[in-house]
Amino acid sequence: MDMVHVKINNKEIMVPKGATILQAARELNINIPTLCHLDLHNIKMVNKGASCRVCVVEVEGRRNLAPACSTPVFEGMVIKTDSMRAIKSRRTMVELLISDHPKDCLVCLKNQDCELQQLAADLGVRNIRYSGEMSTYPVDAASKAIYRDLSKCVLCRRCETMCNDVQTVYALSGVGRGFDTVVGPAFNAPMHKTVCTFCGQCVAVCPTGALVEVDNVPKVWDLLENKKKTVVVQVAPAVRVALGELFGLAPGTIVTGKMVSALKTLGFDFVFDTDFAADLTIMEEAHELIERVTEGTNLPILTSCCPAWVKFFEHQFPDLLNIPSTCKSPHEMFGAVTKTYLASKLGLKREDMVVVSVMPCVAKKYEAARPELESKGLQDVDVVITTRELGRMIKEAGIDFLSLHDEDYDDPLGRSTGAAVIFGATGGVIEAALRTAAETITGKPLESVEFVEVRGMQGLREAKVEIGELGLNIAVAHGLGNARKLLESIRKGESKYHAIEIMACPGGCVGGGGQPYHHGDLEIIKKRTRGIYEIDRSMEIRKSHENPAIKEIYENFLGEPGSHLAHELLHTTYFERSK
Repeated sequence: MDMVHVKINNKEIMVPKGATILQAARELNINIPTLCHLDLHNIKMVNKGASCRVCVVEVEGRRNLAPACSTPVFEGMVIKTDSMRAIKSRRTMVELLISDHPKDCLVCLKNQDCELQQLAADLGVRNIRYSGEMSTYPVDAASKAIYRDLSKCVLCRRCETMCNDVQTVYALSGVGRGFDTVVGPAFNAPMHKTVCTFCGQCVAVCPTGALVEVDNVPKVWDLLENKKKTVVVQVAPAVRVALGELFGLAPGTIVTGKMVSALKTLGFDFVFDTDFAADLTIMEEAHELIERVTEGTNLPILTSCCPAWVKFFEHQFPDLLNIPSTCKSPHEMFGAVTKTYLASKLGLKREDMVVVSVMPCVAKKYEAARPELESKGLQDVDVVITTRELGRMIKEAGIDFLSLHDEDYDDPLGRSTGAAVIFGATGGVIEAALRTAAETITGKPLESVEFVEVRGMQGLREAKVEIGELGLNIAVAHGLGNARKLLESIRKGESKYHAIEIMACPGGCVGGGGQPYHHGDLEIIKKRTRGIYEIDRSMEIRKSHENPAIKEIYENFLGEPGSHLAHELLHTTYFERSK
C-alpha cells in the first residue's frame, strides 16, 4: 500500500495514499467537527456530499479552505485544523444552517440527539446573526412510522445515501431546485405512498431531527390513565441491551431487570417479554422449515420477523411472495395470543385489553397498522413505541432508572429461552430455528446449542449445517442492499440455499432505527450483540421447544405447531405492492 507523509497541526503522520484529511486527522485523535459526513465502516460506504462545509481546514499553499471529509491527502501536505480562520468559517456555516431552521431549534429537546445543536454548542454559537424567510413544508406523519419535517432538513444527504446506496430502497432523492431543494420522495409524495420500507435507517443517520419516529408516547400515557383498559406491555430482546445508553450506561449493558421495574412503575398492568413470542415463532417457523425441506417445495424459506424486510420484498420482489415464512413477527404473535389465550385466562374481553410493544424498530409502528394483522376489527398490537420513546417516558416520569431494583417479567408470557433473546442479533433467528429443527429431525439432544457458523457481522454470510444425514445450506443477510443480492440470485435460479434469514438493519434489531442513535458506529452495534449472546449463555433453557410456557400454550390452546388455530392466529399473508 502506497503511503504519504503529511503534517497536521505540526504533528507528522504516514497515511495511505487517497485517504482524506478527516481520516488522517482521526489517526492523530484530532477532532474535526462534521455534519453531513457519514462513514459507515461496516459496509465501506461514505456519504460523499461534502455539502455542509462544517469540516473546513486550512491547507498550506491553497487560498480556499478545504472540506476535510472529501479532500484527499498528498505527499508533503501541511494542514491546520485549528486556525482561527477555519474555526470562524465553521461558526458561520453553522449559523447559516440554523438561520434556515425552526427558530426553536437550539432549545429543541424532543429529538434529544440533534447534531446541529451539539455543533452550535461546541462552536460557541449563541445567537443567530442571519435571518431570512424560512421555507415552509407540510409535515408528513401519515405512515404512522416516520415523521418528516423538511423545515429541519439541511440537505446533508445522509438519508439519501442510506436509502439508495446502502438499503437500495430508492425512496429518497433531491426534490426541487435552488433554495427550494429538499430531500424526499419523488414529487414530495407522502412516505406511505412510496416504496419506503420504514426501516428507519434514514432516521438513524439524520443529524437534525428532520426524520424521526412518529411519537406515540402521548397515546401510551392516555392508555395508562384509562382505568377501563388492561394495558399489557411487551419488550423486544434488543431493547434490553441498548436502553441503558439513554441513562449513561455503556452500549451492550444488560438492563432487563431495571427495565421491567421501570415499566411496572410507569403503571402497566402486566409486563411481558416478546421473547415468549419469539419462542412461539420458532415452534411455527421450525415446523414450516422441516415441512418445506422434507417436501422440497417453496425453497429457500425466508424468515419473516422483520416488517421492513417484508415490505421490501412486497415492493421489489412480488414474484417471490410464495417463499417467505408465513409466520407473523413475534410481537404480532404476542398481540394475537394476548387478546385470545391470555384474555381468556384472565376472564377479560378482547376489546378491554390493550397491547403496547416496546421495539427497537420504527417499522413495527407501520406493521401494527397493517389491516391483515387484526381480528374482529381490533389490532393485534395497539401501540408501538421505540427504545428511545421508552427512555423519554422514564425520564418524563422522573424515575431514577439507575437506582431501580431488578424485577422479573410477569407470568405466563414472561417466560422465555436463550433461543428467543438471540432474535435481537443478525443470525439469531435462524440459529434459534436450527436448535429446535435439529432436535426435532434427529430426536436427539444437541451436543452444543450454539450454531456459531451463522453468527458474525459480515453483511452476507453462508454456512452448511449438518443435521443428522441432512445438510442444510443457510444464508444470513443484514441490510436491505444485501437482501437484494440474495433475492436476485433466487430470481435467477442460482440459489443453493434451504433457508435464509434477513434483517433490514445493521447487526439486526440491535441496530434498529428506533434504538439509541449509533451514528454508523459499528462498535456500538457489536457491543449490543455481545450483550445479546451473554444473556443467551446465562439462560437455564436455551431451546424454544423446552420452554414450559410454550408447551402449556400448545397443550391447552393451540394444539400443535401448524394447527388450524395456530395458522389463524400466528400466520399471515403478503401482498404485491406497486413500485
